[in-house]
Amino acid sequence: MLIHPDFDPVAISIGPIDVHWYGIMYLLGFAGGWWVAMHRIKTTDAVISKAQLESLVTYVAFGVILGGRVGSVLFYHLEDFLSDPLMLIRVWEGGMSFHGGLVGVIIALVIYAWRTERSLLALGDFVAPTVPLGLGFGRLGNFIGQELWGRASDVPWAMVFPNDPSGLARHPSQLYQAALEGGVLFAAVFWFSRKPRPRGAVCGLFLLLYGAFRIFSEFFREPDAHIAFDLFGWVTRGMWLSLPLVLAGAGLMFFAYYRRRAQQGG
Repeated sequence: MLIHPDFDPVAISIGPIDVHWYGIMYLLGFAGGWWVAMHRIKTTDAVISKAQLESLVTYVAFGVILGGRVGSVLFYHLEDFLSDPLMLIRVWEGGMSFHGGLVGVIIALVIYAWRTERSLLALGDFVAPTVPLGLGFGRLGNFIGQELWGRASDVPWAMVFPNDPSGLARHPSQLYQAALEGGVLFAAVFWFSRKPRPRGAVCGLFLLLYGAFRIFSEFFREPDAHIAFDLFGWVTRGMWLSLPLVLAGAGLMFFAYYRRRAQQGG
């Protein structure tokens, strides 16, 4: 059994200003995404130029933040929202959802593609490899902040979180997700994107793998207390929200390769 290091949530204090670890993780995530985007612009036939990257990142950032907040409220706290709609703007109370952020990013890309007359799928293929590092850093932020911990377990690496009133040893599921959604997903999608692929295949692979990894990790993650399980005593809300990503990703990849084969006359 391991004991969580019980990090101070404040990483640095500069006078009256406290810099929290979670904020640093967000900055590292955006920095990692920027680095990947710059690398892809230099080494691939990118859909946008270096000068246009800042504009695209602005769209994506707004999509992540607004979509993440709206998704958290609607997907996980709908009843509370219906009785108290103002909770949507009380961002200081916390709450972000990946699935909501993904919807926000898709909407942002649709708007960007329409305004710049670019292919939505081409933009998706460009953006997809830039996302996993941010997901990984975000999960590390969850681990440092002792939130979204795992289910009770007796595995040798099970961890006791000081903020957990139960005192149970649990799976450090935040680290599982950081490794899968950050490390493995980044390696797979980035490697796949290094060679020319049919349009839509890269973002299809991202959706497929993220959905599969999230469903797998949900078996180790403690369900939200106010929701528990949605079906059969084991299907969580995260699984339900991730299943469409697996189907959409597989469908996109099939469509991408089928269209290329049809265009080649094979």
